[in-house]
Formats: sequence, structure tokens, C-alpha cells
Amino acid sequence: MEVECVDDTASSGRGIWRLTAPLRYYSDVLGRQIEVEAGFLTDYASVPRIPFAYWLFGDTSHRAAAIHDWLFHHHEICDEATANTVLLEAMTVEGIPAWRRAGIYAGVVVGGRSAWLEDGRSTGHSIVAGRIV
Repeated sequence: MEVECVDDTASSGRGIWRLTAPLRYYSDVLGRQIEVEAGFLTDYASVPRIPFAYWLFGDTSHRAAAIHDWLFHHHEICDEATANTVLLEAMTVEGIPAWRRAGIYAGVVVGGRSAWLEDGRSTGHSIVAGRIV
């Protein structure tokens, strides 16, 4: 995945990253190819900066996280539960260990609802789930 940093202090220190080339992924869950377009913005996985949690789950599975962010931006593709299942599938393809996949998946199921609901609602000029709005 080819990216460039847009803002390394945003999103609670995770930064905002712009894809500089398309990211293509075939999802068996969706039965189709996903293409995350160049220019798409992602903050990767929203793992809290709590040292132990971040040590276990942070700064990993960037490709799967970018795909998940893109699906959260495109509600017309699937619902939230399916987007979360695609994240789990993509992490498996990336070779992320099962224990780490389970933790990240549990985190998005428990903590991702607000991001799903807020995506597309902001009218300001802030960076929200994959794009500048």
C-alpha cells in the first residue's frame, strides 16, 4: 500500500494518511473487488493510545484498516456488521495473528458504532473517517 502522511498529529496521534495509489482487495464476504481510490484518507485502526492496548493492537493491519475505513465511508456497499466482517477477513489475508485479529475486531464491534453513524454527517472542514469534509 502506497501512502503519504497528511497530518502526523491528527486522530489522537495516529495521523492521517493519503493513499497515493489505488488499493485493491477481493472480498469473499462481499463477493466482489473493492478498490480504495488514490487520494482516500485513512487514520488506520483507531486503537486507544493506552500503552498496553496500543502495544498489543496498534500500528498493525494498515491495509485492512484502510479497507474498513473505506467501507465505513461507503454505506451503499454494505452495512456496519458486514464492514466489520470484511475487516476480519482482510486481517486474515494480511496474516495478522488470530489473537490480534480477535482483539481488533472486538474493538470495532464495541467502539466503531459512532464512527459508522457520524460518517458523512459532518459539514465542517475536518478529517473524518477517510476524507476531508
